[in-house]
Amino acid sequence: MVSLSTAQAQVPVDEATTIRVYEHVSPAVVAINTRTGGGSGSIVDPSGLILTNAHVVGSNRVVTVRLADGRSFQGDVVGYGDNRQDLAAVQLRGNPGGLPTVAIAPANSVRVGQSAFAIGSPFGLQGTFTVGIVSRIDTERNLIQTDAAINPGNSGGPLLNSRGQLIGVNTSIFTTGSGGGSVGIGFAIPTDAVQTFLTAVREGTASTSAVNRSGRQPTPIAINGPTVEGRLDQNSNVLPDGSYYNPYRFEGRAGQTVTIDMTSREVDSYLILLAPERDDFSIQDDDSGDGLNARITVQLPYTGSYLVFANAYARGESGRYQLQIRDLTLSQAQPHRSSAGLILRQSGRLGPGDRTLRDGSYFQEFTFRGRANQRVRIRLESNDFNTYLILLDQSRNLVGENNNANPNTTNSELTVTLPRDGEYTILVNAFDRTGRGQFLLTVE
Repeated sequence: MVSLSTAQAQVPVDEATTIRVYEHVSPAVVAINTRTGGGSGSIVDPSGLILTNAHVVGSNRVVTVRLADGRSFQGDVVGYGDNRQDLAAVQLRGNPGGLPTVAIAPANSVRVGQSAFAIGSPFGLQGTFTVGIVSRIDTERNLIQTDAAINPGNSGGPLLNSRGQLIGVNTSIFTTGSGGGSVGIGFAIPTDAVQTFLTAVREGTASTSAVNRSGRQPTPIAINGPTVEGRLDQNSNVLPDGSYYNPYRFEGRAGQTVTIDMTSREVDSYLILLAPERDDFSIQDDDSGDGLNARITVQLPYTGSYLVFANAYARGESGRYQLQIRDLTLSQAQPHRSSAGLILRQSGRLGPGDRTLRDGSYFQEFTFRGRANQRVRIRLESNDFNTYLILLDQSRNLVGENNNANPNTTNSELTVTLPRDGEYTILVNAFDRTGRGQFLLTVE
């Protein structure tokens, strides 16, 4: 019988390294779940202090943390990064103690071309391991760029070197905003920022608020109303990073798809969307519009009031801007009527401003609730582009996908028996990166 050490010696060095890194670090990587989503995190102290992204925990004060060994704990969010750094810290309740931890690499030890490893829970698949290199070090924004696949759910997890040390905290905020698939350009917050943040958390000086909502009261703004002209200056509200913002309020409907555009020739536009009635909803964007303009496209999760912060990227940046909210929902989703009736009907337009998958193709997400063993037919139609239809369960596991309802059309169709009770997500997608145009989605 070959011993473990002998077997490992027979494995090529690069493969042995990847196995060693995963086996050493994965027990200290956790999955974090909130009411509306989740991500990953790294245990950095045996008492249960966890490092993750601010956008993973959102405005939640309490999250659920699932360890690699299957145990689950409640965790309190005890700090957020300053200067809009996408960092947060969670402290497990009950002081479980004796937990495995992720070691942190020395600051400024990362080099372009070195191996990079990511561990996390993409699409809810806990303990997933991806491999790449450090592609670039962005000194302007203090970020590490990597081609190791970073997908929704990887956010907040560790980017590691070949010694199994954390060299960065993976973040998707600069790539897809709300969590699209990997396109081979992922980003991580490096250890100099991480160490500064953890020191503040341990000393009790870290910010405990993601966004300062005090000061100037929100101005009403209408969807599909006239463009709002505004100015950021010393009369505006101020975020903890010193940047100016002006707040606006609008009324939206559940299932309504809206695009919020902030344009300016004088400031680097930054948008923040919040839901005052739902602390677990927060979206930010920097440059999804043309040039330095900001854009958020989102399907609203509930009927009620929403807050928009027209913000500038840099401290003290002032100047004029324009703000507009447009309704992209051409036909609203219909409520569930019966297992034989219409569950959802949604029309819209796919194209620039939407999120993209790894191949560069655009997609939008729509949800519906289903029952175990319920049989549904999902149809995606378009005369403008070759459609692609993807169905995920509430854990982001693939339930089904289809490209062609029949060879003579560009439509897609799925007929499936739902595996369990819960919420299901439909990705309205184009077959390739050239696909864009009007579509109609129906579920019955």
